[in-house]
Amino acid sequence: MKKHASLQIRMRMSKNRFSARVTVAAGFLLLCAAPGLTRAQGSPPRPPQTHKASPAARPKNDAQPTDDFAGLKYTDDQKEKIDQIHQDMKSRMDLVVKDEKLSPDQKEAMLEGYRRLERGQVFKLLTPEQQREVRKKISARRAAEQEKKKKPSLPK
Repeated sequence: MKKHASLQIRMRMSKNRFSARVTVAAGFLLLCAAPGLTRAQGSPPRPPQTHKASPAARPKNDAQPTDDFAGLKYTDDQKEKIDQIHQDMKSRMDLVVKDEKLSPDQKEAMLEGYRRLERGQVFKLLTPEQQREVRKKISARRAAEQEKKKKPSLPK
């Protein structure tokens, strides 16, 4: 009987230790989660901080980007699909321009992203021969830009 009683006592002690550990773990989780929960309830969300580069540090395009697709002969099907892409992008870009929540820098970044997306979609519609022609134009333009950068500007 004594053996049986001591076994029961050990079992209760083991259960007590386990429940104490569970309680400590739950308390720890609650302490970690509480600041986040109170922060979520309290103030309205702040806009994320953006690191703005100074205008001198940010590269600016002097003019509109050259049209690498100029001079290509499109099929009627390509023309129709390209027009659809232009309309879709124009509607998206109009929404960005009208969005008052975005800063000018954010708007410009979004618009540039849509322009790149549009060029990529149009490029996918081209035949392999047309794509090679566009790649040649892009390579030539980049080489000219590199040459322009290498030449030091003359002092005034």
